Amino acid sequence: MIEIFFQLLINGLVIGSLYALVASGFSLIYSTNKFVHFAHGGVIVLSSYFLYWASAILGWDFYVASFLTILFATLLGYCLNKVFYQPLRAKKASNSVLLVASVAILILLQSLALLIFGADVKTITLPLSNQSMNIGGVFVTPLQIIIVIISLSLFFSLRLLMQKTKIGKAMRAVADNNEVAEILGISSERIYSTSFAIGSAIAGVAAILVSLEQNITPLMGTSLIIKGFTGSVIGGIGSVPGAIVGSLFLGLAENFGTWFVSAGFKDAIAFILLFLFLLIKPQGLFGNKNNQK
Repeated sequence: MIEIFFQLLINGLVIGSLYALVASGFSLIYSTNKFVHFAHGGVIVLSSYFLYWASAILGWDFYVASFLTILFATLLGYCLNKVFYQPLRAKKASNSVLLVASVAILILLQSLALLIFGADVKTITLPLSNQSMNIGGVFVTPLQIIIVIISLSLFFSLRLLMQKTKIGKAMRAVADNNEVAEILGISSERIYSTSFAIGSAIAGVAAILVSLEQNITPLMGTSLIIKGFTGSVIGGIGSVPGAIVGSLFLGLAENFGTWFVSAGFKDAIAFILLFLFLLIKPQGLFGNKNNQK
């Protein structure tokens, strides 16, 4: 019984770390732009396929391909803002219009992946992906340990960026009140673009780790962004630390939930938590009623 508990705990922390990577980039973009960027899932999808194309098809060194994948994700997110969202903001489009646009872009990006790479499942395998260690009856792979370490390191770095750097403070200022930030000489549009670039770079990291831990499919972005959005709502949408904690909570809830119900209901657990928080505590665990950081 104790082995099952710790196995579910490890599995929950690993999948929660992946969710948190999705949620942290998503929440960072939301906190400054104040609209739900569902196309973030599409960035992860195309970045995953870029990694597959570079490493499996072209045969490039995996670490070179990974670096280029993060760069690709950064540029893709930046371009999405410049090409789609900035013109809409210039026309004073409401957040509802931006939300609909983000869903349309998500569908567009996933359809593009389907058109180019087909519907069959793609896999990227490294030697450490298949190894498994038995530690006191609990099975864990080196890849899973790496996922948790990279995720924690990235979260700590993101925290330092937001709290200690000039650009981080500018992003927080725009998130709090973009009109006052403009008066102080901070360009909101520049900060919007920066948040998209940083958030999408995190999506690139998520794409790499998800591609190694799971399979690559054209529609996986929808599932991932739903989990990231749920984690953000649980922790407090607009709060990056809250999104991370909420995603870890979601990962643990899904895995421990399978102790009592079939694993086929794992996705249902996420939706149940999403609806409960939206109904009972919409500001999340660490957010406020204005959903600000």
